[in-house]
Amino acid sequence: MKHKIIRGHIKYTSKKPERMDQERGREYFTLTTQSNGTVVMQAHCEIDDEPNVVRDVIVAMEKDGTPLDCSVRLSVGDKFEGSGWFRVTSTYAECEMINAKDGRISQRIETATPVKWLQAHPILGDGLLMKAYDLSKGKGKQLIEDFLLTSPDHRGATGPMLFKMAKMSIEYHGEEEVTVAAGTFKARHFSVGDTAGSLLEEHPPYHVWVTADDDYLFLKAGAAGYMQTHYELESMDYINY
Repeated sequence: MKHKIIRGHIKYTSKKPERMDQERGREYFTLTTQSNGTVVMQAHCEIDDEPNVVRDVIVAMEKDGTPLDCSVRLSVGDKFEGSGWFRVTSTYAECEMINAKDGRISQRIETATPVKWLQAHPILGDGLLMKAYDLSKGKGKQLIEDFLLTSPDHRGATGPMLFKMAKMSIEYHGEEEVTVAAGTFKARHFSVGDTAGSLLEEHPPYHVWVTADDDYLFLKAGAAGYMQTHYELESMDYINY
């Protein structure tokens, strides 16, 4: 059996004038592409800003990003916030969880069309989300509808529980060469927008660069608005078995 593993580290920094380029978090990840095409993302995420967040996530998906199952454990302010298990089928999604706010809950959401993405909030996943854009249509903006989140909070600091998002857009700006701490890569440049009415609070403009290959490996990203945050791939290595 042969599969490919990518391991790496993403650094979170601030772009606010009073904290310019100061580290505000980090993420350690493993991205495994199995011989049957299944992709498994594992990520340990830390946000230092108070209340601090520690999140451990495993998401299994099809090669195109279609979610299969997921587990999330979350601590906020050094206290247990919740733990949940998610499963997604072509007609419904379900979750078994316990969280500090609501206690023990079972959820089931019927879906009229297959879910394209389950956003569990690792920054690595922001790169894989770009698989939802149909590159065969070239540059432009595409509306992505009816996908799921494990938290509607921008930091992913609530729940976990299923949240259905009505829509958002992904815009493709083309290919370019990008240099980050981990090296220089041929990249695809995307941006995310049009989340008004879908989230508890509209997400600020967000630009994302990923490798220009089937991996869609996250390279860097930046959020404007009130966030003023930057994310960058610090290190990575490929392992083939």
